[in-house]
Amino acid sequence: MASGNCTTPTMFILSGLTDDPRLQMPLFVVFLAIYFTTVLMNLGMIALISIDLRLHTPMYFFLQNLSFMDATYSTVITPRMLMTFLVEMKTISYIGCIMQYFSFVLLIISECLLLAVMAYDRYVAICKPLLYTIIMSKTVCWSLVKASYFWGFLNSVIHTSGLLRLNFCSSNVVNHFFCDNSPLFQISSSSTAVNELLVFAFGSLVETSSITSTFISYILIIQAVLRSRSKERKYKAYSTCASHLMTVILFHGTIIFMYFRPVTSYSLNTDKIASLFYTVVIPMLNPIIYSWRNKEVKDGLRRTIATQVLLR
Repeated sequence: MASGNCTTPTMFILSGLTDDPRLQMPLFVVFLAIYFTTVLMNLGMIALISIDLRLHTPMYFFLQNLSFMDATYSTVITPRMLMTFLVEMKTISYIGCIMQYFSFVLLIISECLLLAVMAYDRYVAICKPLLYTIIMSKTVCWSLVKASYFWGFLNSVIHTSGLLRLNFCSSNVVNHFFCDNSPLFQISSSSTAVNELLVFAFGSLVETSSITSTFISYILIIQAVLRSRSKERKYKAYSTCASHLMTVILFHGTIIFMYFRPVTSYSLNTDKIASLFYTVVIPMLNPIIYSWRNKEVKDGLRRTIATQVLLR
């Protein structure tokens, strides 16, 4: 925490998205609307799946957890970002910064792994339908979700521990709207070589395993669908997989762009825009994508609304 005359600051200053006062209020209104939509849509998805008994299947159990992760990590980032549009002193405590980073890494890694689990669930449902309820039992589903959180927690502990060993003597101004590794590494007065190696090594492991397992699952799904002569089965496979595949492409595409491109191409201004996409926009898009592309979710919403109307 300290070295010689160097003392880690008790506060960091987040520069936010822009210093232009003319943009502060319009951006606040836009991102406040996005945040409310994100929380409303994701909590609505969680409630719908809990209420409608027909949605009590492994696929929607995992979707419920995805919605929880999206609502939570959006809440970890967005409210603090909204404050930077309203106040002149855009400060965050050192402990607050560390906790924000810890929570963010835990949830982003957990979601990355959960998306791979959801791909495996679709593989079992389409390729082994007769064994689906046996393979994807309630115990197995809970174990897979717990494993996603466990590896997210383990990665978060490792990366946060690496962050705690850094000193910040020269500056406490973080050129970002939240405490992410790249802007913190940039202002560190300590060597960040070990931290960067940890990010690359563990990040590569998580991304490679998640993308590989998802890719294999979808290759097997495509093979099974092409062999099928049933148009109804093909349509059902398409409708249940298209939403998940779209989510996977958006999520992993942004993460790879952010953390696995050449160091020479890093630009914190560009990173802010990319970070906005996966911390603010994607959590809002996920429930929209799943409700838009999924007939069962639409039917479940209609049944729930009809039931509530009848009860009144």
